[in-house]
Amino acid sequence: MQLKRRSFIKGAVFATAGVAVMRGSQALAADAEQTFKTQLYKSHIKPRATDELCQKLMQAGITGLELTDKGVSIQEARAGRVLAEKHGMTIHSFMGGWASLGESDLAKRRQAVEDTKNLIRIAAAYGGSTMLLVPHRIGGVMPQPADFKIEFDPATLMIKSVVDGDNAPYQKYIEEHNSATANSIEAITQLIPVAAKEGVIIGIENVWNNLWVKPEFAAAYLNAFNSVWVRQYFDLGNHTRYDKAEAWLDVFGRSIAKLHIKDFKVERGAKNDGEFVPIGKGSVDWVSVRGAIERAGYNGWVSIESSGWSDEEHSRILDSIFAGRGAGI
Repeated sequence: MQLKRRSFIKGAVFATAGVAVMRGSQALAADAEQTFKTQLYKSHIKPRATDELCQKLMQAGITGLELTDKGVSIQEARAGRVLAEKHGMTIHSFMGGWASLGESDLAKRRQAVEDTKNLIRIAAAYGGSTMLLVPHRIGGVMPQPADFKIEFDPATLMIKSVVDGDNAPYQKYIEEHNSATANSIEAITQLIPVAAKEGVIIGIENVWNNLWVKPEFAAAYLNAFNSVWVRQYFDLGNHTRYDKAEAWLDVFGRSIAKLHIKDFKVERGAKNDGEFVPIGKGSVDWVSVRGAIERAGYNGWVSIESSGWSDEEHSRILDSIFAGRGAGI
């Protein structure tokens, strides 16, 4: 079938216009990528640094490491730092993880303080600028995530109520929470001189430990230390069931020391109000999150704590998120 010349020209004009629009969109996208002043860097969470691991991650475009093996010695940590640097990688953080710093038993609390001091020293030996710490965990009957409306004393951080209306079912939880808050503040305060001596920031993470589950409350807890050596280690997926990730980022602001990245699909009424899923498959709005990171003024490492994708795929996803395009999947 032959096209009339006029139709051909008309089609060519529209095709050219379409290409111009597409190129214009690409230019706008490129411009959008240039607007972020904050710089983000890709990191992965692994037990220890090895030659094979470092080579693999570097090939995927991931240049940072957060290590987790608490059985490592100071000497081994120093050797791990040398190994990573040989490959051009940075061990920026050590995951001290769960502690019992809110224990009501004084002997147990003192032991937890001493154990955590050693973890800070390991972080320093690795050359890390942070040591992730989950201060404590409590149980008890809690409100559903969507039902939390916490009222607390800003001076003492003691909870008055956790829901509107009858708080009787949650009284034990409130009592345990108040005890853990007071005890952990006292314990972490003892850690600050060690952190300052070693040059390692204590990064507080409240990771499904049932404590400080709303942004303003978590920020108030952090502010109680009034120290540059105690800051927030925030996971971008952990508390999505309580509030949007960008709401947490906006409240924490410049108190953020480091970021973890994972995704969570919120399903109200399901067990745990949802489940963790591969990045880009959940309820986190990654475009909005990038904007919130910019507002917070955070520059630094973002460590992958997620499965479902290869290292190369994770690297590409992070490139897309960092550029403000969302997960891109």
